[in-house]
Order: sequence, then structure tokens, then C-alpha cells
Amino acid sequence: MKQNSIYKILLGCSILLFIIALVMIVQGNIATTGPLIVGSLMCLALGFRGYNATKSFSYTIWIFTAVAASMYYPQIFSTWGSFKLSILIVPLLQIIMFGMGSQMSLNDFTGVIKMPKGVIIGVSIHYMVMPLTALAISHIFNFPNEIAAGIILIGCVPSGLASNVMSYIGRANLPLAVTIGACSTLLAPFVTPFLMKFIAGQFIEVSVWSMMLDIMNMIILPIVAGFIFNMFYNAQDTKKAIAMQLCVYFLIIVLTNLIPLLSEHTGLIVFGLGIVKSMGWFFFLPMFGAILLRYMLKGDRTLIKSILSSFSTVGIAIIITIITAAGRESLLSVGALLLITSLLHNFTGYILGYGSAWLFKMPEQDRRTIAFECGMQNGGLASGLAMQMGKVATVGLAPAVFGPLMNITGSVLASWWRGKPPKERGTVSDISNESKS
Repeated sequence: MKQNSIYKILLGCSILLFIIALVMIVQGNIATTGPLIVGSLMCLALGFRGYNATKSFSYTIWIFTAVAASMYYPQIFSTWGSFKLSILIVPLLQIIMFGMGSQMSLNDFTGVIKMPKGVIIGVSIHYMVMPLTALAISHIFNFPNEIAAGIILIGCVPSGLASNVMSYIGRANLPLAVTIGACSTLLAPFVTPFLMKFIAGQFIEVSVWSMMLDIMNMIILPIVAGFIFNMFYNAQDTKKAIAMQLCVYFLIIVLTNLIPLLSEHTGLIVFGLGIVKSMGWFFFLPMFGAILLRYMLKGDRTLIKSILSSFSTVGIAIIITIITAAGRESLLSVGALLLITSLLHNFTGYILGYGSAWLFKMPEQDRRTIAFECGMQNGGLASGLAMQMGKVATVGLAPAVFGPLMNITGSVLASWWRGKPPKERGTVSDISNESKS
């Protein structure tokens, strides 16, 4: 009872601070409202933790708290001395992708065999609807070239990890969601660069080979490292299965280092050194790290999952904060319009994803899954690519805005669907969801 009172006090403080800030804004004292806005959001995030109906929104509110702080005090989140915080974006993204891979294995791709129709439709719709919607939005609202390219970039990346969470909450087909997400991610090095070249090439210069290599380094190799970590930490596979998987992962590492050899005509020595470096970071380090942690944590899967999830959630928050601080001036000029177009982009993905699945006469659970997989993008990858292009303050703005918004809309849609069980029963997702209810 006492704990509930604390949450109520926090929510009351949030409302009070917001009202005071609103009065000061009306009076023209916008610059001095920073502590009030940030404090209001902090109290709201903490207060939401006390109620089941709002608990899932707490992390998103923390994201907005960080964004508000970076808008009022951009210097804190831009540079520390001579160190530019934007350098952290790519390593943080790699950590996030490693965390994603550590919760997966090659078994997650068996859905391609079990549900080929759903996977093909889901991946195809994802890579058609979102890029074309982004192109239409860019032309309709006449954004500056680099910001328009950022909107298209968010449309061309694979689906985000959050879509799987929303599929679970919304009683969708979770195995199908995992498989579509995994397949769209593995296709990203080949699909995303060509889509960007074809669609966004009219706004900015796009190097297909360079983007392909960036995606391999930021997404594929860290996920492979996560696969290896998962395999050795959980130690459930047979020796034959482990050997086969390690061969596949080695070939992926070789392929990654083959890209600069083909595109930039680097020498064989550089090619060899690249393989050695990649093997160290993405092959042997996760292997021995998993064995060591398994010994230290006594194979506790819940604890290691919690640790890796914490790294991922904190990493996402830091990335969004850095991008917001870097693009503060651009956000002040087009922020409101970018907010509206991001919502439009997101909602269109949900509607056309669900509608397309309906046209193909897919079950209700599959329609929900494809809606989430189509409407929710990997904003982290888009941010990382914007950083690699040297345009994080412009091209990176749409991903920074889209990311928090899709978590809010996705949570609302998933919660609404959770209260409306689909008529089709008996799938893995249904059983799992019912057992958790």
C-alpha cells in the first residue's frame, strides 16, 4: 500500500512539474524549463513502473527523458573534452546486435521451412511497403535532401527486435515474427544498399559496396558472435551441429572481408589481416567468453539474458540521445513535421502490412505479425549507417525520431490486440501467451 502511494506521488509530481513548465513556456521562459521538463518525465517514467497497464511504457518515457535532456543541454551529449560521443554509435549498435544474436540460434530459421508462405510474404511486404511509403512522404512534405534520405533509410532497413516483443504481447504468431525478423536482417546487407541507391540516390550519394560492408560489420558479424556465444553458453548442440555451425560462421566472416577485396581492390595481405581481426573479435572472443561466463555464472540463463538485455536497452537510449544532441538545430526547424511524418510512416506500415496479409488470406495471428514486422524498423541500424555516412545530424534524425515513436505505437497496438484473442487457436504463440496470462 505504501509502495502504491509512492507511485501516486511520483505521478502527481510529474503533472505538477509539467504544469509549471507549461506556464513558463506561455510566459516566454522556454530556455529555463529544462529541469522541469526532464524532472517531469523522470517522475512519469518511475510512476508508470507501479501499474501493470503502464509499466511497458516506462522505458519509452526514459527515452523521451534522455531526448529532452539532450535538446536542452546538447553540449553534454555531443563532446567530452576532445572526445566526440558520436564515435560510440557503431560500437553500441554492435553490442545491441550481439545481445540480439545471443538470444537466437540457427533453429530460429526453421520457420522458413515450416511457414514458407508467411516468411516470403512478410519479408517481401516489409521491403516494399516501407521504402515506397518513405519515398512518397519525402516528396509530399518536401524535406531537405539529407533529411528526406534519412526517412527513406528508416524505410529500407530490416525490422527491429522490438517487433518480436510486440508480436508476443499482441497474441500474434511469435515463431513467424522471429523468422521474418531474422531473415530480413540477414538480407539487409544486400537489400538495403540497393534500395537506398535506387530510391534515395536522388537525394544523397550512396555507395552500395560501402553500405554493404557497414551492415555486415555492424549487424551480421555481431549477430554471428551472439550465435557463437549462445551455442557455447547453453551447450545444447551436438558436436556435429557445433562443427557445422562454426563452418557457416567462418564462411560469413570470410565473405565480409571479401567485400572490400572486390570493391576496393585491397591486397591479399589486407584481406588476410581482416579475417584474422574478425576471427578474434567475432569468433574466438565470444566462444571463450561464453565458456568463462558459463563457469562463473554456473550456467544461469536468466541472469545472462538480463545482463545482455540491459546492455541493449541502455545502448539504444545512448544512441538516440547522441543523435538528438547532434541534430538539435535541424530538429528545431523540422522536428514537428518530422514527428508527424514518422507517425504517418509507422501507421502506414501497420495498416498495409495487416491489409496485405489479409489479401493473401492469412490467419489473424499472421496478419498481426506482419503488421508489426512491416511497421517497426531497426532504427539502430539506420542510425549507425547515418553515422558511417558522416551525416548523423541530418540523415540520422528520422531514425532518432522514429525509434521511440514506434515503441509507443507498437505497445498501444499490442496491448489492444492482447485484449482481442484471435479466433485461430493452437499455435505456439497462442499456447505461450495463454500460459503467461
